[in-house]
Amino acid sequence: MTSDTLFSTVLVANRGEIAVRVIRTLRRLGIRSVAVYSDADADAPHVTAADVAVRIGPPPAAESYLSIDAILDAARATGAEAIHPGYGFLSENTDFAAACETAGVVFIGPPSSAIDAMGDKIRAKQTVAKAGVPVVPGSDAAGLSDDELVAAVAETGFPVLLKPSAGGGGKGMREVHAADDVRAAIASARREARSSFGDDTLLVERLITTPRHIEIQVLADAHGNVVHLGERECSLQRRHQKIIEEAPSPLLREAQREAMGAAACEAARACGYVGAGTVEFIVAGDRPDDWFFMEMNTRLQVEHPVTEEVYGVDLVEAQLRVAAGERAPWPAELTPNGHAVEARIYAEDPAAGFLPTGGRILALREPSGVRVDSGIAEGGYVGSDYDPMLAKVIAYGTDRAEALRRLDAALADTVLLGLGTNIGFLRALLADPDVRAGDLDTGLVGRRLESLTTQDLPADVVGVATGIALLELEPSGSLVDPFDIPGGWRLGGPAWTTRRLAVGHDTVEVRYRGRASDAEISIDGGEPIRISTRHGGVHTQGGVTRTYAIARDPSGVVWIGRDGRSWAIHPHEALDAVGDAATGSGGPVLSPMPGAVTVLAVSEGEHVTTGQTLAVVEAMKMEHVLSAPVDGTVSGLRARVGANVAKDAVLMSIETGADHGS
Repeated sequence: MTSDTLFSTVLVANRGEIAVRVIRTLRRLGIRSVAVYSDADADAPHVTAADVAVRIGPPPAAESYLSIDAILDAARATGAEAIHPGYGFLSENTDFAAACETAGVVFIGPPSSAIDAMGDKIRAKQTVAKAGVPVVPGSDAAGLSDDELVAAVAETGFPVLLKPSAGGGGKGMREVHAADDVRAAIASARREARSSFGDDTLLVERLITTPRHIEIQVLADAHGNVVHLGERECSLQRRHQKIIEEAPSPLLREAQREAMGAAACEAARACGYVGAGTVEFIVAGDRPDDWFFMEMNTRLQVEHPVTEEVYGVDLVEAQLRVAAGERAPWPAELTPNGHAVEARIYAEDPAAGFLPTGGRILALREPSGVRVDSGIAEGGYVGSDYDPMLAKVIAYGTDRAEALRRLDAALADTVLLGLGTNIGFLRALLADPDVRAGDLDTGLVGRRLESLTTQDLPADVVGVATGIALLELEPSGSLVDPFDIPGGWRLGGPAWTTRRLAVGHDTVEVRYRGRASDAEISIDGGEPIRISTRHGGVHTQGGVTRTYAIARDPSGVVWIGRDGRSWAIHPHEALDAVGDAATGSGGPVLSPMPGAVTVLAVSEGEHVTTGQTLAVVEAMKMEHVLSAPVDGTVSGLRARVGANVAKDAVLMSIETGADHGS
């Protein structure tokens, strides 16, 4: 079958980088593309990339991207013959797949029966076990109560992993290592699973220590043909979610690859699979021959580009051709070549436990010479309505070392200013000796988190910030106090001027004198350093000249970027709202991220003890528990269940020093 027998119009029921990526293939094949968007995405890149775009609702996903009726209405209005769901949202929703069939629109994915069989982790384990695929020991009974889960944990033995039966992406998963923690973990896992998937059913699995996460890409047509396209190593994760993936795995030998590939194909056949799917395995790092089925993702994976780079196959095109009824629309010989590594760029703060960030993208430069799957544009706003992933950078090399080297160089060349991202963290992770050696496991990031996120404020960044402020004063020759304008600090004059600058909640004292072209600075009482700063971010310090990315947000905060890292520099006064809570002496309790209050566990005037849960804030399907920093009394309670809050919003205060009795 040739491309002229494919669909003439396809609707992409998604947003962000995956929508842009699917539209790219549609355009190459000459297929008319339809995008859908919520009010939050009216100016998003996927909207302008498509041939036509249809508004489907307000920002909440439940009223837009998860609205089956709205998406099918858009398909009918635009004459779409098929719908590509991307990943996330409705991609693994059996009701949506069935609704497409009823509406006479082709769902570019597996039949609803396969989604149903594999989407429920309990049924999936039972299905593949019957086909002879090894599964992780644990409970596989459906609908267990809390008491039954506690009993299943005791029977399985510690450590265990609580997992939602529905959904994926690591959401709702909880490791449990002690009996005292079981019930709290069950409650937390149920709450997040219910919020993310509308289903709080949990299962129990033995937690395999030092595990590696390896998955097999499969393709199946409607005529009974099933093949695999090798494996992807996905062991570098945070919060049970992948951040760096590669193909092939540095662990597997050819015999293991073939055995796991054959098992993946059997799993696909067992559920009558059609389309592109991924079978995920957990592998004991010290015993690579011990591998177990975890789950099957009945959709395209976020990390599919590394397989495409190594096998030379466009998986989206394969999905389209399978959905159109073609027989085995893939190369007769599927032979891997070279190595590919992908890094996910997130709007998050690794040093704060990977909590989501957000804000306006003030400056954006994506790297050249590598593949970039991106869903953002300069001037766009990143809010808390959707997943915080912004883009993916994929590097290919003839071998693993070359691919890693090219990926690191690409991240260093990336500029994204206006909100916190994980780009600097990704570079630090790629430089880790065990990562370079391919000695990976899913706990590596957690063990190295402190060293990977502990980074001092470089002296040159302080110099650039000071030089920029000097430059901004020079056109008029004015010596007004820049603290009288947002984000400034006093400069000029022959005498030394002292100010404190802030980066996050860290501060630095800088003394300076002179003009931008020839100034001296002293940082935290150190020896004076000569600097020279020109327009365009050109800065000389210590005899070294470099060009920095510079942007300023409306509040006056100066963003400085270099080598993939970014810093938000603002006057120390901006920290006043933080109070003393972070130091353990009471004060305001702040929201660590933009989101919604889902749990409020205290009331005004209530006495609390250190570590007691105060509230839970959720953003982008991630929840954060706020605990009392000290013993004290709740006052100034502003948090309300269901209310949206900004990052660093004051939710309440904890007052200390009062006599609360015994």
